[in-house]
Amino acid sequence: MKRFDSVDAYFEQEHHYSEGIKKLRDIAAKTEFVEKLKWGGPVYTIENKNIMMIGAYKNHYGLWFFQGSFLSDPKKVLESAQEKTKGMRHWKFTDNDAIDEAAVMAYMEEAIANQKKGKMITPAKKTATIIPELLQQALEKDPGLMEKFNAFSPYKQKEYCEHIGSAKQEKTKVTRLEKALPMIASGIGLNDKYRKC
Repeated sequence: MKRFDSVDAYFEQEHHYSEGIKKLRDIAAKTEFVEKLKWGGPVYTIENKNIMMIGAYKNHYGLWFFQGSFLSDPKKVLESAQEKTKGMRHWKFTDNDAIDEAAVMAYMEEAIANQKKGKMITPAKKTATIIPELLQQALEKDPGLMEKFNAFSPYKQKEYCEHIGSAKQEKTKVTRLEKALPMIASGIGLNDKYRKC
């Protein structure tokens, strides 16, 4: 997706949904939203909290409400986003003339009111990573190895712990540990080869 250096540049792009996103921007301008450039596109905030985005894509354009799960959705137009973004809801349009200004304004105003009431999904607290006994013993025997393991980000530590600890048989745990130790000693994460670092 193309990145822009200003909100105005985003709305000035040549796109088959240019007219539609400009209409949405005009409606947002009638609210108390503060328009900001984030992630290369327009984001609308209240009290420095992200409330809504406007975006145009290949097959649709629309509104993305960060805490949209709290919206009453009287028109039944909101779609759930990915599961990991539990609060996000999309209102997609495929026609530049499909915008009902009064309805869009009502959704925006409700999103603003919800923010002022403090309605928001709070992320679940992450549970501490439990280091499998075999790995713990290996780390305790080698302070250098322990230092390398502790230098990993929490998610990389968790990947190793889950990989070794999830094996059902003891011999599989030992095999996984034997393969993991040289990687840890080299500062290589379990799945680094799949990541673009």
